[in-house]
Amino acid sequence: MTTLRLRPLRPADEVAARAVHREMRGEFNFLLGDDPAMDWNVYLKMLEDQRRGENLPPGLVPATFLVAEVDGQIVGRSSIRHELNESLARVGGHIGYAVVPAHRRKGCATEILRQSLLVASSLGVDEALLTCDVGNAASAKVIEACGGRYESTIDVGDGEPPKHRYWITPGTPLTPR
Repeated sequence: MTTLRLRPLRPADEVAARAVHREMRGEFNFLLGDDPAMDWNVYLKMLEDQRRGENLPPGLVPATFLVAEVDGQIVGRSSIRHELNESLARVGGHIGYAVVPAHRRKGCATEILRQSLLVASSLGVDEALLTCDVGNAASAKVIEACGGRYESTIDVGDGEPPKHRYWITPGTPLTPR
């Protein structure tokens, strides 16, 4: 894999980012809080406000949204929550990440999570909570490769699959594959 880097969305990313969002619809919400009718610059301002912890709607916490780019192409994304509310402390965790289907099984998820942990650490997160569906063995493997320590499995309810909960100390060396 060529070098992957995390970066904020830019005005020029609208077409590519919305295409990825449509591609992943039904599987994963790629662009958090996006409404296709929303002006792209308004969406970018909303993400910046969330990063700064300003103008947050009820239930949201400060968070940094970054896309993963390889050779100028968006291959994934990460959302790094600066703190946890009650819901995130139970189910969502500090970091949510996704990889575009065409770029899976290439090491992108591990690199996205590794870089996201560095960002989390820079935001003062000493221990990061990550969760994944019980049936998502690929995500569990990524979390464990990045130093995730299994804590428990919880029943989420509402017809949702149970979740594995892991803790990672940012800066933990990667586990060799």
